[in-house]
Amino acid sequence: MAGHSKWANIKHRKGRQDAKRGKIFTKLLKEISIAAREGGGDIDGNARLRLAVQNAKGSNIPKDTIERAISKATGADADTYTEVSFEGYGPNGIAVFVECLTDNNNRTVSNVRAAFSKYGGSLGTNGSLEFLFERKGVFAVPQPDEFDEDDFTLEVIDAGAEEVEVQEGYVHITSAMEDFGNLQKKLDELNIVVESAELQRIPNTYTELENDEFTKVWKLIEALEDDDDVQKVYHNMEVKEEQLALVD
Repeated sequence: MAGHSKWANIKHRKGRQDAKRGKIFTKLLKEISIAAREGGGDIDGNARLRLAVQNAKGSNIPKDTIERAISKATGADADTYTEVSFEGYGPNGIAVFVECLTDNNNRTVSNVRAAFSKYGGSLGTNGSLEFLFERKGVFAVPQPDEFDEDDFTLEVIDAGAEEVEVQEGYVHITSAMEDFGNLQKKLDELNIVVESAELQRIPNTYTELENDEFTKVWKLIEALEDDDDVQKVYHNMEVKEEQLALVD
């Protein structure tokens, strides 16, 4: 069920992005800002910025908006963001890992703690969930015309792909974290349009919940994702197609 759960999570996250495009734009532009501020505004010489711009384009953020974000981030009046993460447990022992970019750490800590408390969770210490998640490269590629899955799979396996799955018009590819750059380069060489490319925290195992338990955990996840300081939320809850209908 792990593979099904993983892609169900990704599919649902994409659906939420479509529904809350304004918040997603804000999060993507924030990532562009911190990448440009830390590594400079040269896309060719800044791998993190190149990735952030690619993801922004994949979400249809206008080119001039991206350029303005880079220009502002490299100027004297650039916003200053700090990367922070939180680890904890939601209802029924579901592990929840939260990644944030913030210009006010006290506000972010307070908001994240309040969300865990309100929805029956508890914060843990940093590093307490590391053993439950593995960092993986995750690519989402709109399925090209005249797509030969076997040939494509052989090409990307040579670049470090661990898993290739075609589902509902998309090709999903995972790789080890250390092969992320090689796989990104290979897709560029193949002239493959990548809609999103991320380093994600993939659970080693998933926990299955009954519908009412699932809904309780999802309220926590939604509350965290709705916070402007939160960039990504990862969890090890198994997501079933019929359960997605309960929260859509």
